[in-house]
Amino acid sequence: MKTALVCGAGGFIGGHLVKKLKQKNYWVRGVDIKHHTFKKSCANEFIISDLRSPKHVNDILDRPFDEVYQLAADMGGAGFIFSGENDADIMHNSALINLNVVHSCVKAGVKKFFYSSSACIYPERNQQDPTNPNCEENSAYPAEPDSDYGWEKLFSERFYLASSRNYDLDVRIARFHNIFGPEGSWNCGREKAPAAICRKVAMANDGDEIEIWGNGQQTRSFLYVDECIKGILLLMSSKFQGPVNIGSEEMITIDNLAKLAITISGKNLSIKHIDGPTGVPGRNSDNKMIKEKLGWSPDIPLEIGMKLTYKWISDQVEANLSNYKDQ
Repeated sequence: MKTALVCGAGGFIGGHLVKKLKQKNYWVRGVDIKHHTFKKSCANEFIISDLRSPKHVNDILDRPFDEVYQLAADMGGAGFIFSGENDADIMHNSALINLNVVHSCVKAGVKKFFYSSSACIYPERNQQDPTNPNCEENSAYPAEPDSDYGWEKLFSERFYLASSRNYDLDVRIARFHNIFGPEGSWNCGREKAPAAICRKVAMANDGDEIEIWGNGQQTRSFLYVDECIKGILLLMSSKFQGPVNIGSEEMITIDNLAKLAITISGKNLSIKHIDGPTGVPGRNSDNKMIKEKLGWSPDIPLEIGMKLTYKWISDQVEANLSNYKDQ
């Protein structure tokens, strides 16, 4: 039986990854600074630990795991990343985690390693046209990420690649593009656009208006979480190191994403634009490399993913309202 360590197992993507690894008959140790917010982990072991501590990471890596998945990071949606209030903490916390994890993986003799990077590493200058952003993997340099979160991710990519060369660590790197789905943050200030929009729509009454940051014409692509997990495992089973995009090429404006959620809800709602952090004007995954190297492309379209996500968040909203009324 293969063994796997999932760092960040209490998070959104990490929780889904643990579930899939268990389905594939892995023995899984999950670790995070917190338990999963929405479900009990199905990992064989789940350990609460602060990966910013070298001692804690050494204790977690007490054996040569067949595979280590490093998804732990200090992160969130635009409201968290672009506020300017969290930049130092984001860089400090995530960099410490990555430095510690590599050191302990090498020491423990880990066989294969996955690092989750981000589309936020791509240069701001290449994402000014919302109709034609450039997020090809080879466009990352000269570097110009639009956030300190992106700068830390880019540094850590380079650190993992250097560790692969110098320490013989068998590394795989993926750049995630706006992963969404059930069992992720939706009301804590760290949620991303699909969850935030689904929450606003679910909480609105017929005839209300929902608020959208910016002019609504900024573009993004969003990948349903099950597809992301498939991409991770395919990359890990290949000989291709990356970095490679794991995302969807189904680009949409934020206004149209909101309209999609409104249509799914069956409500009659309008949109009000307000000032707020928006990030770059355009971003879309470029999947040419992953199609060429791994033969991968997502099967679940945005509309289906949004229906599944809206249903889950609507249920969360209803449950919260019921709990409030019962108090």
